Amino acid sequence: MDAELAKEIEEVVLEVLNKSDMDTTTEFQVRKAATQLLGVDLSDPERKKLVRNIVQRYLEEQQAKVEADEKATEEGEPQEVEEEDDSDGQNNNKKYKGAKEFDDEGDLIICRLSDKRRVTLTEFRGRKLVSIREYYKKDGKELPSSKGISLTSEQWSNFSKNVPAIEKAIKKMEGRI
Repeated sequence: MDAELAKEIEEVVLEVLNKSDMDTTTEFQVRKAATQLLGVDLSDPERKKLVRNIVQRYLEEQQAKVEADEKATEEGEPQEVEEEDDSDGQNNNKKYKGAKEFDDEGDLIICRLSDKRRVTLTEFRGRKLVSIREYYKKDGKELPSSKGISLTSEQWSNFSKNVPAIEKAIKKMEGRI
């Protein structure tokens, strides 16, 4: 991929990111929107990696700004964030507290329950789902297995409202053992 195309992809991806709701937008959605704007297929592995690096850098910069604002607020004085020049295009993979993490499918990873289990926010057939699933590695990628459950937002809401009752039942059961 030539440098001119990479620069054009970066500009369009950043434009899409700046207009997106970062609480719900996935890397896949950013790549899809940028593909439509550019008229260039971004699902090619090299281009996909470029988009992932741009998204990661953007999220890290946004998180750094938030942290700087919080620190300035705590100290009671305004503070500017000095942005790191990453002109070589390399992703440093720095993780800031609260930075969003996405899996190989572009789904938002909410949390990792263990090495092989995680909770993700995914989209399937136009519906947002909370998935609690086991993952396996194949060809260097972590892929979701069929072992798990996906809940609609309504099902998740119902489940989360009943967590206190579930915890109470667990404590009661443990008391009998």
